[in-house]
Amino acid sequence: MRKLNKAFLIATSTVLSFGMFLSVANASTTVNGQPEKVRIQVAATDTIITKEELIKKFREMFPKQFDFLTNSDFHVSSSHIFPDDETMRHDLHFTKTVQGKRVYGNIGFVGEELDIEYFSYQPANVTDALFPAKVSKEEAKKIAEDFLKKFLKEKDYQLESDSFNYYPQQILTEPIRYSFNFARTKNQVPIADQRMDVSVLGNGEVVSFYKMSPPSKPSTFDDVKQLKDKNEVVKKVKEKLSVDLTYQINYDYQTGDRKVELIYRPTAKLQGVEATSGNWMTANGYEKDFPEKTKIEKIVAKPLPVKEKAITVEEAKKIAEQFLAVDIDKVKLKIDSIQEIENYNGQAVISVQYTYLYANGGYGGSLEINKKTGEIIQYYDMKDYLLKEIGEDPKKGGTLSQKEALNQAVKYLKEWVPSYLHNYAMPVEEPYFEERMGSYHFVFPRLVNGIVVVGDQISVGIAAGGSLNSLSVYHQEMENWPSSDKVISEQEAKTIFEKALSLKLTYMKHAKNQTENHYDLVYLPVFNEDPYSYMNAATGEWNNLFSGKDSITISHPWAEEELNYLINAKVLNVKDVKSFNGDAAISKGEALKVLMNSLTYFYYGGYYYGGENTNQTFDNIDPKHPLYQEIERAVEAGIIKADSKNFDVDAPISREELSVWMIRVLGLEQAAKDSSIYKLSFVDADKVQNANTGYVAIASSLGLLQAEKNRINPAREVTYAELAVSTIRLAHAIAESGRGLRYY
Repeated sequence: MRKLNKAFLIATSTVLSFGMFLSVANASTTVNGQPEKVRIQVAATDTIITKEELIKKFREMFPKQFDFLTNSDFHVSSSHIFPDDETMRHDLHFTKTVQGKRVYGNIGFVGEELDIEYFSYQPANVTDALFPAKVSKEEAKKIAEDFLKKFLKEKDYQLESDSFNYYPQQILTEPIRYSFNFARTKNQVPIADQRMDVSVLGNGEVVSFYKMSPPSKPSTFDDVKQLKDKNEVVKKVKEKLSVDLTYQINYDYQTGDRKVELIYRPTAKLQGVEATSGNWMTANGYEKDFPEKTKIEKIVAKPLPVKEKAITVEEAKKIAEQFLAVDIDKVKLKIDSIQEIENYNGQAVISVQYTYLYANGGYGGSLEINKKTGEIIQYYDMKDYLLKEIGEDPKKGGTLSQKEALNQAVKYLKEWVPSYLHNYAMPVEEPYFEERMGSYHFVFPRLVNGIVVVGDQISVGIAAGGSLNSLSVYHQEMENWPSSDKVISEQEAKTIFEKALSLKLTYMKHAKNQTENHYDLVYLPVFNEDPYSYMNAATGEWNNLFSGKDSITISHPWAEEELNYLINAKVLNVKDVKSFNGDAAISKGEALKVLMNSLTYFYYGGYYYGGENTNQTFDNIDPKHPLYQEIERAVEAGIIKADSKNFDVDAPISREELSVWMIRVLGLEQAAKDSSIYKLSFVDADKVQNANTGYVAIASSLGLLQAEKNRINPAREVTYAELAVSTIRLAHAIAESGRGLRYY
């Protein structure tokens, strides 16, 4: 290994709305309000790890499996640290074309021993991992467990119950993937921050894992013999249990649709119970007395005027330069780029990318300015890390008390986002205090009709010296907010929660003691045996936004398995199981929707680079039509032709027409066009249009369209069952050819 001086660092951060997920994931979260994690990429470090060293370590874990890769197929991606964990990490990736198919993977190494922290791999051939899978979920679980013991040399892990896995749609050209979560145990009790995720393809191949690395220093653990009786603790929790009525905005990540509903959730003060003492777990540690509810109080009683009127890009640059100004001789601010975009919440914003440069490198970040108001709504300060790097104390200027920090936070809010404040309340939960940097992180919840909106909040970070560390405004525009007039009573909701309550014993470090290596035994409340469920306030029923457990099942004499797979993969929508007839004719519009949703993903929300289609090919299919995206995507891919003014979505599709579509999907149209080179031997071959002879011939030879008693029945209407079977066969043909339906 060679030695170099540290030459350059650049930090990146991603701002996430904790509430969007945590409201569903956990009724009484312990991490709400914690700041986003900043990954600091390191271009050169004091100790240089060579690519060859990383490759050697990788091959030791997977002997012979990747012998087809040469060292030139590997590339070092980056090295990085985290602010709260200065253990050096290194990223390596590989890519290679094997028999016309791309193979690629990523590997992450951690620490001086270069332990592999994560691994992901896309093999060349996944045909036998498509539906129907070669291995069952039970067989895959055994493979994952064996992998832990054989390759990772891990013994003290236990399989956790199904956890958060949200897949809005499963395209058929992607392999079936089984994911398993394991927790390291001590005294047969799971450890909260020492987990392992392993994924197995439907062909039995392990293609990814992620390991939460244990502390480098030895840890101590509470004695399980000192546990309080679980039944007594349950009784104690029920006595203190209270519930809050809140609004929850459910977001469909496939369509971009948002829907508001009223839910009940346990009061956030209920975080857990220290299992050895019986003390209540709070944000500030463990307390003997249960913390009282915080009274909801608005930040300001009346609306404040906006900071600016609508601003231009040039004006945004001036605002950014003023906001980001730094009074340090050794440091220079550089505005890298400015662009107008629409953010996640559909707001028109101006995004500013910037870098703080100093002698040996620099730190970079970004901020967002509301274009209509000139208010800064997303920001994360890099100056503290910069000061530490150039040898200055980020805490210089003293350490604020919690009250002083809160006052400072409100002051910044009134200065930079005044027009939002009448919609938000003062914090109802204790702030997260980051001891390493001496900073506080407050969450100001949004209010509508006097009710807290879960997931919409303003997050503010205040540095030790009183400067603004971070600012994030989450405000989703919704038209319909349900009335609270028809919800069940608070007492009824409390009774339902009491019946659904259970306690999960776990070892965990309290947030206040992250620098120590001691794990406390804690009873964590779980409701409905599902950490991702929530209770509908109108009905009192438990729901789970992400589980997909409410899938329906239909029966059919010869296509039951295929139909149910398409339904569970959310490719085929069946609203009424009782009236569904698999032998009914399917319309062109519905058939095209099934075909396209089988082969490619759709994101209707529009919040991603490039957006969706904005063209209009057919007069009767405008952007408001429910099949607009599927039809425009099919036109662009050449599956359907724009040879008429209208596309008849309600007309039935014939077997001959379906053959043409499928051959176009496979990219074989040029071969199919010359009908003179094909001869059909079917009894009813003369019923096939001459121009489509090649399409039907190829579709038949590939098994996509099967004859019955030597009849191809080209004019017969395609049924749901026929389409299901043909579509799955088409997916296999695509996988074997290596041709995916790409869309960028």
